Amino acid sequence: MPETPSAPVILGDQPGSFPHAVLAERHPAIVRQVRDAFPYGPEQHRALDALLESCAKGVIEPLPADAHDARLWRDWGVGERTGRSWFDVPWLWSESYFYRRLLEAVGYFGPGAWQGIDPFRPSKLAELDARETDEELTALDDLEGRPAGERAAALLHGSLWGNRADLGFRLSAEGADIAAPAPALVADDSDTLWSLLPASGTGTLCLIADNAGRELIPDLLLVAHLLDLGRVGRAVLYVKPYPYYVSDATTADVVDALRRLTAAPGAAATYGWRLWSAMADGNLTVRAHPFAAAPLPFEEMPADLRAELGAATLTIVKGDLNYRRLVGDRWWPPTTKFAEVTAHFPGPVAALRTLKSDVITGLDAATEAALVAAEEQRWRTGGTHALIQVRR
Repeated sequence: MPETPSAPVILGDQPGSFPHAVLAERHPAIVRQVRDAFPYGPEQHRALDALLESCAKGVIEPLPADAHDARLWRDWGVGERTGRSWFDVPWLWSESYFYRRLLEAVGYFGPGAWQGIDPFRPSKLAELDARETDEELTALDDLEGRPAGERAAALLHGSLWGNRADLGFRLSAEGADIAAPAPALVADDSDTLWSLLPASGTGTLCLIADNAGRELIPDLLLVAHLLDLGRVGRAVLYVKPYPYYVSDATTADVVDALRRLTAAPGAAATYGWRLWSAMADGNLTVRAHPFAAAPLPFEEMPADLRAELGAATLTIVKGDLNYRRLVGDRWWPPTTKFAEVTAHFPGPVAALRTLKSDVITGLDAATEAALVAAEEQRWRTGGTHALIQVRR
């Protein structure tokens, strides 16, 4: 394997930076949101207050010695970071550990009455029940008469843009405004992606999911379409083992999304029952590996997960957090080659990502210059741009 280039790890220690704002503003807001979403008791309120205080001016504390995953977090570096400021350790690590501490505070891991209660479930369900979700599912009916290639392109772009999607043809390649000075789609290796999924019906697709709700549904629709077309014979959907990053998908969220599809009218229900049957037949499997919630880059994945993904025909990595884990959450020069920073990955890999953080690789110099000239740094974090990048 060629030597991977290096760059400084992204921290949250610079006031005014995007990572600093997440740690100093977003995390306290999430604590308050969770506190207001459930009628927690005094024990949970005290723990949430302590976490809120820690976010503002405290330091990283260890998990309880009897925590079910205490050994895992020791392996993931909690010992060497205990007593340090949340702002002075790698941003990827501090974000992940915040959510683990939040679940501890609300009693998610029990024992007790709040064991297994997802603190983010109300917002997830509200999104599934939203009028916009109805409109997006209705748009599927308009795709049914289109050629298979056009349907595939629309569903790929629906998965790419997540909850900005309407699953209509404004999300197809011609809707990306390629000719604009700062294109919405800053890299597009979709032709390479399709070339890795020949219509043999024997390949295995691994999809590392991102968010639940209106972002998970387009991912599931894409999987259903690929199974129907025979572009893959089997799909494995990797989700989080517990609630994470507010909206990241768990197995329960997959079930909720499938129920939402099967209860919808028209083509949406057809897709939903196709997926339901695929799960019953074993052609679609849901996997919740502990490493999915690790505060580490994919380069450090354990051997069993490396073997699983290495055997896949293609692994699709969805979303911004997974992109940070795939390429390394570092200040890469934007023209750093995507193939170089993903050389560690055990098999062919495709990233579908809406840009919502600073890290970026794989741009050509002209695209980078156009983006900087048009929007300074906002293009990196505002969710207005996206990419499809593939390494064979």
